[in-house]
Amino acid sequence: MALNDVALASRALIRIGAAPITSFDDGTATSEVAGALFGPVRDALLSAYAWSFATGQLELVELGTPPIADYDKAYQLPNDYLRAMSAGSGTRGRGLNYRIARGALHTNSDSVVLTYIFRPEEEEFPPYFDQALIARLSAEFVIPVTESTSRAEAAFRLAENEFKRARQIDAQQDTPNRIEDFTLVDVRS
Repeated sequence: MALNDVALASRALIRIGAAPITSFDDGTATSEVAGALFGPVRDALLSAYAWSFATGQLELVELGTPPIADYDKAYQLPNDYLRAMSAGSGTRGRGLNYRIARGALHTNSDSVVLTYIFRPEEEEFPPYFDQALIARLSAEFVIPVTESTSRAEAAFRLAENEFKRARQIDAQQDTPNRIEDFTLVDVRS
């Protein structure tokens, strides 16, 4: 079942013994806490790992103003960009020398294909990520809602375990990377 942002936050609140919310601005203290923390926690969790469901590729558009130094061209990052994984050109999504600076990708290439982590809609999250996000939100909500540091410590441990489990499940969604052009392997041939 696909969950939206409020449903995810409500499940996290229920886990710590608080009442669920109907919206982030329903006038309660818990909805205010949930509204303030949901976006940053979601984005941090999405950025923390190269999730298969949040990885995309896009050909970038060159900006009119080049960088001041080091590179010749600047490219606009996508609106849903959270973190770069690699950049390439043509039909390759990697291999370019680049730098991310001030919301742009700087490089010397005439075209850029960016492989990046983006922010999908909450309804697109797979169940394993929902559980990791709910656990992390619960941990973040404990102190502002219950004022219990000991419960927060336990909640953060549970959230870390849930994050590890979600990463393991997600890692099985792709073919493992292979070593290419490695001199120690070439010597044995």
